[in-house]
Amino acid sequence: MRSLIMIAAAAENNTLGKNNALLWHLPDDFKRFKRLTLGHPIIMGRKTFESFPKPLPQRRHIIITRDQGYTTPFIDCTVVHSMEEALEKVAENEVSFIIGGGEIYALGLPYANVIELTRVHHSFEGDAFFPEIDAAAWELIQQEYHPKDEKHHYDFTYFTYVRK
Repeated sequence: MRSLIMIAAAAENNTLGKNNALLWHLPDDFKRFKRLTLGHPIIMGRKTFESFPKPLPQRRHIIITRDQGYTTPFIDCTVVHSMEEALEKVAENEVSFIIGGGEIYALGLPYANVIELTRVHHSFEGDAFFPEIDAAAWELIQQEYHPKDEKHHYDFTYFTYVRK
């Protein structure tokens, strides 16, 4: 069975970011993201991909775009035009991650079986949002609170949900 994990950091009001940028800096969350996704395919939208200075190391990038002419010069990047096509690029027994943005999370939600959500305990104005998690469809199996400190301006909690 395919393991498709959505991984995101979202504010209390589900804001993911604004103008293709994050609205917070949480170094421990970045470390967790790297630890979880390293060595696995990552599925993202074109704007998320273009927000990186370069592709993330040791991860195969699958980029979803409506632009039929879109290309990338990077070797470990594959361009596709739908979530279904993205999932075809992942082996049936391979763990893969959906990493954003908002529209890609919405497209991927019906296919995902795990959500790794970092909930930033603050509300922000933004233009990209994480979809609502339906408590009837998802079970919270783990949570870990992280208070704000000298490196983190906001409290946050890691939540792990599995599809019921």
